[in-house]
Amino acid sequence: MATIRKSLTITTTQEEWIKFQIENGGFANDSEYMRHLIRLDEERNREFLITKAAIQEGYESGVRSRIRSVDEIVEAAKVRKKNRNV
Repeated sequence: MATIRKSLTITTTQEEWIKFQIENGGFANDSEYMRHLIRLDEERNREFLITKAAIQEGYESGVRSRIRSVDEIVEAAKVRKKNRNV
């Protein structure tokens, strides 16, 4: 995997927080901590984008002739999630 060097401007308070995290959070350096934050952000946004796509898919599919109960909808979502993780 290629690496790219970036520069970042932060406040003194943010710098102190990063140093604290390195000292107490098991990170070796600033870069390791920043990559950790980016991975967390990716995970959170991935779930959001999956949900957003599912809502859009439902919107575009139109109205169903049969109305499902909340329990049926939740169960269908669990099945879709299980199948997506396989």
